[in-house]
Amino acid sequence: MASSPTVIVSFFLVALLSISIRSAASFVSPATFVSSSRFSSNSGALFVGKSNDYDAQIAECKDVLVRTVDTKAEDPAVVLEALENLEKLMRVKRKAEPEKAAQEVLDNLTGDWRLIFTTGTKDTQDRFKAKINYFPLKAIQSFDATKNPPTIENGIYAGNLALLTFYGDFVFDLRKSKVEFDFDQVSILGWKIGIKKGDAAQIGASTGLGSESNVENAKKDKKAFFNWISADENIATARGGGGGLALWQRVVDSGS
Repeated sequence: MASSPTVIVSFFLVALLSISIRSAASFVSPATFVSSSRFSSNSGALFVGKSNDYDAQIAECKDVLVRTVDTKAEDPAVVLEALENLEKLMRVKRKAEPEKAAQEVLDNLTGDWRLIFTTGTKDTQDRFKAKINYFPLKAIQSFDATKNPPTIENGIYAGNLALLTFYGDFVFDLRKSKVEFDFDQVSILGWKIGIKKGDAAQIGASTGLGSESNVENAKKDKKAFFNWISADENIATARGGGGGLALWQRVVDSGS
């Protein structure tokens, strides 16, 4: 049976996300999106020949994604295509430059990142009867790879007020460009409490924000994870353990 902090946090998260998704759906229509892809009509086909041919295509994908986080008006189909192409290209780059590509991600990971776009897990889509594209809440993940162990925070905000924040640590697998993490504390409106190992996975699964597979992994003493695709001075991208793709914008101002 779930512990009482887990139930409280789960209820709080479901209420926030449900209100936000339904509010966003009421005033955002497909007509508000701009279809301005720089991809050619054959954009689904990736052409990688000579060494480093992938770099130009990676830059093209990132141009679309930088425009996405700046305007929040790109057609979700264009954004998804850019994310999927970037994932494939970065896989090629990591194969050609094994630890260098992943090291670049780790070197850029420290900082605050606002979640802008996510395909969500299937659990999320089923629970809220909607696909989450542009994320309706102000959600910020913070990483500090300079600490030992490296730390992670995951917060949901109303303006600059932290409504809910998870605290924990992570490990980065350079070979796989993979972040594994777990949370051991949560703060609700500034009230910080400890949570047991695996509680965060249970909260994620019960709210639809995480995958049921994370709960099973926690039972096997395995952590939740992201397969990190990229991180640079502007954006970060990753695929979560539940299969969803995500795009973040680097926060350079606490008020952004």
